Amino acid sequence: MSIAAHTPENAPQLDDSPRPLRIGMVAPPWFELPPKGYGGTEAVVASLVDQLSLRGHEVTLVSSGFNGTRADQHISVFERPPSELLGQSPMPEVIAAAETARALESLDLDIVHDHSLAGPLLARGRSIPTVTTMHGPVVGLSGEYFRRLGTSVDIIAISDAQRRMAPDLNWIGTVHNAVDVASFPFRAEKEDFLLWLGRFSPDKGAHLAIDAARAAGRRIVLAGKLNEAPERRYFEAEVRPRLGSDAEYLGEADAVLKRELFSKASALLFPIQWEEPFGMVMAEAMACGTPVLATRRGSVPEVILDGVSGIIVDTTDKLPEAIERSQQLIPSQVRSWAEARFDLPVMAEGYERIYRALVEGTASIQDIAAHVA
Repeated sequence: MSIAAHTPENAPQLDDSPRPLRIGMVAPPWFELPPKGYGGTEAVVASLVDQLSLRGHEVTLVSSGFNGTRADQHISVFERPPSELLGQSPMPEVIAAAETARALESLDLDIVHDHSLAGPLLARGRSIPTVTTMHGPVVGLSGEYFRRLGTSVDIIAISDAQRRMAPDLNWIGTVHNAVDVASFPFRAEKEDFLLWLGRFSPDKGAHLAIDAARAAGRRIVLAGKLNEAPERRYFEAEVRPRLGSDAEYLGEADAVLKRELFSKASALLFPIQWEEPFGMVMAEAMACGTPVLATRRGSVPEVILDGVSGIIVDTTDKLPEAIERSQQLIPSQVRSWAEARFDLPVMAEGYERIYRALVEGTASIQDIAAHVA
C-alpha cells in the first residue's frame, strides 16, 4: 500500500466554492428592462440581473415586454408594458402578480426577489424565501402594507436612513443602490458652473439651489423632470421667477446630456428638504468625479464622505460657504469613493450575501444586517 497516495498533496481537491443560486427576479410590470427612459426601479433591477448573471447565478426574470438583460430565462407577463396605466389603475400589478405566481410554481428556485407591489402578497404560499427591496416610501399606506405582510417577506432597505423611518418592519439588511461607474465619464478639470438635477418638487429644493449659487456668485444650470401638474406648479411659482443669466433651465436631461452635465459641473447641489432614502443623482455625480453639496437629510450622510466626496451642511444658508470650500476637493478621490461604494458589483455582492444567508440559513437577521449594511 502506498502511503504517498494518501498524502494531502495527492489527495483529491474538493471544490468548496459556493454553488450558483437559482434566483427568481420579479420586476414591476410597467416598463421593460432595461427601461428606455423613465424607470428608476427597473434600471436597478436590470443592472442587478446582469451582475448576478455575471457572477454565475441562474436568473429567471419576470417582467413586461422585451428582455434586454442577461437573464437565463424570461417570463413576460405583458407582451407590451402597460406604461400608460401607471398611476391610473392597479390592475396591471394584480394581473402580473397572478401570472408570476403561476409561472414560478413550476420552477426549481432557491429564492425569489420581488420588486413589484402586489407580488409579495403571494409569498406566504411559497416554501422558499422571498425578499423585496423597499424602493419607495416606508411611511403611510406603503409602510402599513409591508407591516401587515409580517414575516412572510424579508425586506431589504436601500439605506439605513430608510430603515430608521420604520424600524418595526421585517428588515433583513441594507444594500445601497448603485450605478455603472464606468459608464460615467470622469473629468478632472471642471467648468465654472454648478448643477442641480432631479424632479421639480419643493422636497428637491431647486429654488434653494439657485439661491445658494447666486449668494456664492456662481452660475447654476438646472435640468429635470417637469411634466406632472404638481411639478409644473412648483416650477412656475418658485423656479421660473429665479431664472436669469446666472440660472438656466435646460429641460429634462437624457442619459447622454446627464453624463455631460455631471462630468463638467464643478459641483452638484442637493439641498433636499425630506428624508430621501437614496438619491441616485449623488452617486452619478460622484462617479464623474463631481462633488455633491447636500443638506443633512435622509441617506446623505451614508452616501457622501464629508470633506472628500462632497460637503454636508445642516442648513441651506451654509451652502454658499460649502460651494467655496468644494473647490478644494479632489475629483479623483470623489470618483474613487463612488467606485468603492456605489458601483454595480458592490450592490450585487450585497444582495448575494443576503440571498445565501437566507437560503443556507448561515446567519441570523441581525448578522446579515450588520454584515451588509
